Amino acid sequence: MTTHSAPTTDKIFRIAINGYGRIGRCYLRALHEAGLADRFRIVAINEPADLASITYLTRFDSTHGRYPGAVGSADGCLLVNGQPIAVTHASTPEGVAWADAGIDLVVECSGQYGSRDQLERFLEAGCPRLLLSHPGNSAEDVDATVVFGVNHMQLNGAERLVSNASCTTNAVVPVLDLLQREVGLEQVLLTTLHSAMNDQPLIDGYHHTDLRRTRSAMQSIIPVSTGLARGVERLLPALSGRVVAKAIRVPTHNVSAIDIVLTLERDLRPGELNALLRDAAGGCYRGLIACSDDAHASIDFNHDPHSAIVDASQTRGIGPRMINLMVWFDNEWGFASRMVDVTRHWLDGTR
Repeated sequence: MTTHSAPTTDKIFRIAINGYGRIGRCYLRALHEAGLADRFRIVAINEPADLASITYLTRFDSTHGRYPGAVGSADGCLLVNGQPIAVTHASTPEGVAWADAGIDLVVECSGQYGSRDQLERFLEAGCPRLLLSHPGNSAEDVDATVVFGVNHMQLNGAERLVSNASCTTNAVVPVLDLLQREVGLEQVLLTTLHSAMNDQPLIDGYHHTDLRRTRSAMQSIIPVSTGLARGVERLLPALSGRVVAKAIRVPTHNVSAIDIVLTLERDLRPGELNALLRDAAGGCYRGLIACSDDAHASIDFNHDPHSAIVDASQTRGIGPRMINLMVWFDNEWGFASRMVDVTRHWLDGTR
């Protein structure tokens, strides 16, 4: 459940982004759109692309629209609403002088580093704390894996390597955590219907060792491998050995869904399950889970900051103890919004 506390200090926190792709740009924009950029200030970006491209893609976004403010560049810096952000183009963690920039937190959004040996290279290069936009290779590779609203309150400030898990884990774990506590879960089957990603080509090409991912992202529905079951069990160890997951990429640009099949420990009607989730959406998971009965298409949730939106119209019962439900989530904006929440809590104890 969420916590809301007063700021512990008036300190301005200095943040750097390593890897300025889809999530890196959404993270910067989410900080600004939430009105937090003056206090949690992005002062550095490390991205191999040139400054002109960085500036252009910050200003114009095909998925989330034009940036609602001023974007420009000068003297090697990206300018966002008048704030200068130093831009470097290093290809390794050691290539950036993090300590010299007075950084409080580096948000690692390149997705290239997952083992503790790799991640500690940032610490050795002067980064005091690292927040990953992806899971560590294993639980031991990071000091904590956090899904905001479920276990973020366990952070005590002593951690240096923290993973924000994945977008799908952030979408499904709050729902499963609630149902495990309130009803009890015997078995869980998760099928993610995920928008196309940049590890897929627009037309058939040699993009991946997974042969399915060599096929055109915009012409087919494509099954892919997923670590979602492992991610869920990492966050909810009571479900270990009881979660199976599969993933299918679909030819859309953003917003994904998870089809969830549950075997429950007690009888529960679909209407009762919807009521339970609706109560949580208005209470302990306010701002993280939402519920809707409307006739939705995925585009309805573009730029939605919730971790998950339960589509109550799709909840079905299969006998007294088997339930099928569906949750929508913006796999970019919702996840970036949770990274902002974890940033605030970890650095300042707020949100």
